[in-house]
Amino acid sequence: MKGNRLCAMLGIDRPIIQAPMGWIARSQLASAVSNAGGLGIIETSSGELDAIRGEIAKMRQLTDKPFGVNVAQAFVRDPDIVKFIIGEGVRFVTTSAGDPNRFCGELKAAGLTVFHVVPNLAGALKALEAGVDGLVVEGGEGGGFKNGRDVSSFVLLPLVRSITDKPIVAAGGMLCGRTMAAAFALGADAIQLGTRMVSAEESPVHANWKNAIVAARETDTVFLNRHGRGPALRALRTEKTTRLELEPGGNIMAEFGHALDLYFGGDMEASIALSGQVAGRIDSVRPVKAILDEIMAEYAEVVAGLPR
Repeated sequence: MKGNRLCAMLGIDRPIIQAPMGWIARSQLASAVSNAGGLGIIETSSGELDAIRGEIAKMRQLTDKPFGVNVAQAFVRDPDIVKFIIGEGVRFVTTSAGDPNRFCGELKAAGLTVFHVVPNLAGALKALEAGVDGLVVEGGEGGGFKNGRDVSSFVLLPLVRSITDKPIVAAGGMLCGRTMAAAFALGADAIQLGTRMVSAEESPVHANWKNAIVAARETDTVFLNRHGRGPALRALRTEKTTRLELEPGGNIMAEFGHALDLYFGGDMEASIALSGQVAGRIDSVRPVKAILDEIMAEYAEVVAGLPR
């Protein structure tokens, strides 16, 4: 996109970034996003660093476009993770689920561009003090692991924009050209897609999960573990997650012990299917390129039609 500073910073054509979802955000999906002009991100939250090394190697075979890696600090405790990423020649990193000071200095000293994921104003201020190059500002309507005191994108984006002029990626509630236009009006430079990418044709998850997203209404997510041990999270409503919503248990992370049975086996009750509220707006499984093409076309149409 001409004139978009984040596109210029990252060397991409479209200001659209794919969320770094554990086990999902690997070369099959991430390369499709990069090849379509956005920025694919490889996850590390699965903790499977040997597999991740292979996925990065596959990315270089599948695309010659830029891509990045996420470090989810709460889930990746390998002290050599930064050396690993630098050694793989990665140029863009998002850090999340932890202190932005932990890795920012070392990554930037090696010449990498670093964004940190923040759920509130305090987190944004801390990340800026750590010296990050930009922020992924994550509203509570998004899927996945959240802050228990969630704030919607419509409130959080302009609040964070009011205290910094650094690039912002809007996450949570982002889906289409209309939400991109709204995010830009609220202060963002790009959008991040999570649930839309889980349901994309190139997503490696089982069809049962994709079909559940397509069938979901806007009210068919639950916000779990708001006051429990470990992170809060937003997920699709199933029998399991409805039970957990009404009867919170101990450590919510224990529910991911059989995650792969859900992710790739299709057993929707085996674990927790993370999803944002935008599931209620997704009505089909589409190829990544078609999704990004439609976003850009609708964005142009929406912006052109706005009253002056």
